[in-house]
Amino acid sequence: MPASPGLLRRNAPSRPRVLIVDDSAVARTVLARMTEDGGQFAVAGAVANIADALAFLGGERVDLILLDLEMPDIDGLTGLPDLVAAGGGDARVLVVSSSCDQGAATTVQALALGAADTLVKPGGPGFVGRFAEVLRERMTRLTERRPKPIPPRTVERPAIGRFDIVAIGASTGGIHALSSLLRAVPRTFDRPILITQHLPASFSPYFAAQMAVLGNRPCDIAGDRMRLHPGRIVVAPGDAHIVAVSLGDSGCALRLSREPVANGNMPSVDPMLSSLAEVYGPRLLAVVLSGMGRDGLEGAEAVRRAGGTVVVQDEASSVVWGMPGAVAGAGHADAVMPPEAIGEMIAAQAR
Repeated sequence: MPASPGLLRRNAPSRPRVLIVDDSAVARTVLARMTEDGGQFAVAGAVANIADALAFLGGERVDLILLDLEMPDIDGLTGLPDLVAAGGGDARVLVVSSSCDQGAATTVQALALGAADTLVKPGGPGFVGRFAEVLRERMTRLTERRPKPIPPRTVERPAIGRFDIVAIGASTGGIHALSSLLRAVPRTFDRPILITQHLPASFSPYFAAQMAVLGNRPCDIAGDRMRLHPGRIVVAPGDAHIVAVSLGDSGCALRLSREPVANGNMPSVDPMLSSLAEVYGPRLLAVVLSGMGRDGLEGAEAVRRAGGTVVVQDEASSVVWGMPGAVAGAGHADAVMPPEAIGEMIAAQAR
């Protein structure tokens, strides 16, 4: 059967298959060449719009979708949820668009809608500079299969007592996971929710605004000496760790720290979880969502030592099972669950 207009098909079963969705013929050609340079990836198709992409995915399996956002008819943000669904959970979406400049609200929106990662498309007809190298690095990260850690004990609903605060850590794929989790938590849930998501500082205002919408509650960017209040979300700024300090019977306050940590992240999940464990002990629920690396592992261990509860995202729903997988593999997870199930478990406290 001949390929549909605008489709480019190349079969390479042994290599990750990539679908390019961009209305520019020049961009499709350049991205296809960059994708196949080195022989690591195979271009399965290249299409000019969302409708052709959905038609392609109706009959073809791919591992990765490179998606532009600025397209006629249906734009990339509008079509993103349909592409994620059409990919059947196997295809990761890497947004490659000039709209994804530093601090762009569209970047946070794309990640919340299901994109695994974003990359700024440089200007100029030749995509000069290190773009090709960075593109292949991102593609490798999103398609590589890492050895699984020790299989964790999976529990549908962990037996937990009352908790007074929820602390969530996430990185790559975390914003989409947060979207699923927070949508399951009712407005009546009145405990504070702290979030450390690996993002640049310039993204913090957009991220906080998105979390407020998804969580249906006020959301603040953490400030030094900020007091915690019931029913609010607090997110770490992109350039500092959240550190909790006890105020005795008066509750808890936050300090901001810029001290380097062993895992190299700024902000890091570990200082947040470790300090909250000291303040709240068994009344802390810690959640580790999708992300690269091992950030959160030391913090999760501290939470368990203090008698708190640790729940991590399952591998099937994670874009990258690095952070949650490290916690589960070390035996620190009380349960391994998809984000919506974690949200439902938190919601049970409100009832």
